[in-house]
Amino acid sequence: MTKSRFRNKFGMTNMGIQELLELAIERRASDLHLIANTYPTIRIDGQLYQLTTLPLLTRELSENIIFSFLTEEQKENLLANKEIDMGYEYKDTRFRINAYHTKGAWSAAFRLIPTKILTVEQLALPSAFHQLVDYNQGLVLVTGPTGEGKSTTLAAVINEINLKYSKHIITIEDPIEFIYPPGKSVISQRELHQDTHSWNIALRSALREDPDVVLVGEMRDYESAQLVLTIAETGHLVFSTLHTSSSPETVNRIIDMFPAHQQNQIKTQLAGTLRAIISQRLLPRADARGRIVALELLYNNSAVASIIRDGKPFLLENVLQTSEQEGFIYFERYLSQLVEGGRITKETAFSYAIRPKELEKYLK
Repeated sequence: MTKSRFRNKFGMTNMGIQELLELAIERRASDLHLIANTYPTIRIDGQLYQLTTLPLLTRELSENIIFSFLTEEQKENLLANKEIDMGYEYKDTRFRINAYHTKGAWSAAFRLIPTKILTVEQLALPSAFHQLVDYNQGLVLVTGPTGEGKSTTLAAVINEINLKYSKHIITIEDPIEFIYPPGKSVISQRELHQDTHSWNIALRSALREDPDVVLVGEMRDYESAQLVLTIAETGHLVFSTLHTSSSPETVNRIIDMFPAHQQNQIKTQLAGTLRAIISQRLLPRADARGRIVALELLYNNSAVASIIRDGKPFLLENVLQTSEQEGFIYFERYLSQLVEGGRITKETAFSYAIRPKELEKYLK
């Protein structure tokens, strides 16, 4: 976008939050970054682009833009804590925002939340994901680094439950991201700081709110992990996320959240409540037209449960490799299939592989 076009469309001398959000929506960006002393920056298909045709964000301009859309309570919170998470709506598009302090100035990261919740098929996820909506209880985890589509995947599954079954779905989020359409279910969406004072209070309260399905935005620490396991153990279906890259790492992370004297109990709880772990990444397509999901899928069967109880998550790799007929998906096998189908390049596959040597075997 040229300077003259920006000036005519948005007003060069009056750049504000609405103009920047409009631009992010127009460019189909996934993220918008406002960082003092840099140019506004957007992320498209995983790549960052500094918008050097726009005015430089001076400390004063950055602060004015960020504080312009905050409520008085949010401003006080930000000033006191130096950071804040929140949701924001502009023209039917939701944004997940983190405003923060950096080198004496105010900055913010905006994540665009798609207006429409896509289906499993539209996201090119395996048909096995339809099985997840039929569970009545237990724990389903979606894992991966930030920005790899975990929330989008969960929204597809939760909305399928919403449209297929009459259930009470409770979501506890920081902040609320996707807004679910009317369906057969009733949905209570709770946002941290707006609808509840704390993550753990909301989790405890959920058990008294007659839930069938609970979506927990993230398992953050041992207390929230313990509450999530308890909710799953008491006959509810729970979905949550972790920032881990594989099934063995996920099991290790959960166990390591707890003090040593509790870990045997947690292994037993996890072995009894876990239903599935999905580990996913978004990879650039070979034709450079967006990104495609690559994933690993582990179900909990008797062998997996025994491995978890024995505290030997490293053995899960062998189960993943040898249980394809049972619906398990090994990450490197999935990568090789994407390469063979021409959907990603060989170089991309190796750059994202968790176990490059295993990938070599599949691509020979």
